[in-house]
Amino acid sequence: MQVKKNPSADLNRNSGLYFVIGLTLVLFLTWRALEYKSYPKQDKIVEMMNVVEDLKEDVPITEQIKTPPPPPPPSAPEIIEIVEDAAEIEETVIESTESSQEQIIEEVVEVDDVEVGEEEEEISVPFAIIENVPIFPGCESAKGNAERKACFQQKIQDHIIKEFRYPQIAAEMGIQGRVFVQFAINSKGLIDGIRTRGPDPGLEKEAARIVASLPKMTPGMQRGRAVTVPYSIPVNFKLASQ
Repeated sequence: MQVKKNPSADLNRNSGLYFVIGLTLVLFLTWRALEYKSYPKQDKIVEMMNVVEDLKEDVPITEQIKTPPPPPPPSAPEIIEIVEDAAEIEETVIESTESSQEQIIEEVVEVDDVEVGEEEEEISVPFAIIENVPIFPGCESAKGNAERKACFQQKIQDHIIKEFRYPQIAAEMGIQGRVFVQFAINSKGLIDGIRTRGPDPGLEKEAARIVASLPKMTPGMQRGRAVTVPYSIPVNFKLASQ
């Protein structure tokens, strides 16, 4: 015979509900315990400032200095009697030192022989518009200004290639770039006024050295007169790719 239990007396009937309620209560208490914060108590220090009434200081009585009265004004001068001078006074006649128009003045002016030389003014004419461009050594046989310009530019390029030396420090540091060089060929055919602008002082120095080593040229002519001709050229410094 099987024993049957009363459903109302079954203890496991609401066990799931009790488990959920207990778990919720435990989690709530754990959360509150973790969130609980305590702060150290600080003793309150109350500072009191005693305000004292202004002290009444006794001002010492100083002695009053009596200044003497000002001196009396000077008395009026006595009446002066004017006495007539009976003696005659001779007037001194001052002669004028100015010369009249009738008087002839002779001036002797000594002039030393001085030779005055005319200073020649340095005239600058751009390379593009000059009548006769400077002649680079080796371009004397070129005819016409156009051929001389082409020969001049070619000789400049050949000179740069011949004298080109890459600075060792710049090569080790991998420095490269373009240096713009400006210079002038003066009225005597010499290189003058070299100016450089580039990415590195070492490259600028080398470009200036190359241009300074240019040979003496026949100066440019403008209207039959030797003039200064400015010129500019770029110098490329480029390392060979490995």
